[in-house]
Amino acid sequence: MSAAMAAHLSVATSSSPSLAQARKSVIHLYRDFQRGVPEIMRTHLLDIPTSQLRTKIREEFERHRHVKDLAVIDVLLLKGRQEYQETMNAWKQETHIMRYFANDEAPPKPNSFMEKFLAGRD
Repeated sequence: MSAAMAAHLSVATSSSPSLAQARKSVIHLYRDFQRGVPEIMRTHLLDIPTSQLRTKIREEFERHRHVKDLAVIDVLLLKGRQEYQETMNAWKQETHIMRYFANDEAPPKPNSFMEKFLAGRD
């Protein structure tokens, strides 16, 4: 990917003047991620269904749905834009993307002493 393309995906940071404007920015970022799913699948050679990646993107946005502080939303938008740019420019590798799915596939952690003992943990 050329330097012009990388610069094209970058967005200048700014403070949102209102919650309504911040909401528009979040929706715009969400749509960019969803539109980029086919290219992400192709670029990173992911061995998961497209629907699973789309669902994970949705979950990541839903995790922060309750945030109402404008400054926090602006920081989350900045981090989201960075994730988008790094993913689309293939600055991330497949393993970086698959870490989002690690908790879904991991076996449950042992809780009691006996479960930890049998699992070989302290």
